[in-house]
Amino acid sequence: MADKTSDHGSWTGCAVLFLRSLCPGVNLLSHYKDQQGKFIVFKVIKVTLADSAGGVGGYEILKVHDADPFLGVEVKFMDVAACRQFLESYSSGTLRQFLSQHACRLLALPQEPPVETQLKAGTHILDLCLDKLDVCLRHVHLSQPERLRDEEIESLEQQLQRKALGVAPQPQEESAVPINCFKFQNRVFEDRTLTQADVQRFSNSVGREWKQVGRTLGKSCRALKSPAVDNLAYEYEKDGLYEQAYQMMYRFMQAEGKAAKLSRLVKALEDCKLIRLAENVVGIQPRE
Repeated sequence: MADKTSDHGSWTGCAVLFLRSLCPGVNLLSHYKDQQGKFIVFKVIKVTLADSAGGVGGYEILKVHDADPFLGVEVKFMDVAACRQFLESYSSGTLRQFLSQHACRLLALPQEPPVETQLKAGTHILDLCLDKLDVCLRHVHLSQPERLRDEEIESLEQQLQRKALGVAPQPQEESAVPINCFKFQNRVFEDRTLTQADVQRFSNSVGREWKQVGRTLGKSCRALKSPAVDNLAYEYEKDGLYEQAYQMMYRFMQAEGKAAKLSRLVKALEDCKLIRLAENVVGIQPRE
């Protein structure tokens, strides 16, 4: 039944893959913590996932974290077929073979290291039900990610893309935008975390459109998913539009933390056709 939802592009889920090498001289967690080793270990993870899930589409890495003695890899799936193939590769032991082979090659080891893996979706340990793939799929589907991709992962992904430029260069215009910036109205802006001043400027000007902006932000922020925006409208109805808009942005920033970036607000305003307000937020002076 879960497979049918993917036909309409609505199937998503999340799982955490725990990895470690059983070779005494090869510690994946220590390598990842090392600034020079981080990129290599990330590449090991990327190619292992690509081989296991049948390509690079249908999923993305959200975060890699310390789960001592394991290295935890949080993966969001956007396609049930990719998730099923990943689970089949994991269940058969093929994923562990890929991990061992790629670790040997990319870390320049003398032989393939034995590895240990664990897989969880929410509170469920999927290793205990691998003989029932539909059950595993259901657990993954019910485990929805709460945050966007970690900034460190964004940086590593971009580093991988830059490595590929030697074979397939990107257009010059795209590569001209620095990693921690974004482009709007043909100008480059620092992609910083939203400030109190940004929220006040937005709340003063957005008017009744705040709900539309909130729903747009809610596409990538669980704290603003339906019916959260309508609930805010009812709760602060007597306080006026400014307070409703302010509380919506406050909830967004509280939920997203450092990921509540200026670029996300500007993109939401663009999607809502509120270009003048987006210009105001980034400080572009109104046209004469």
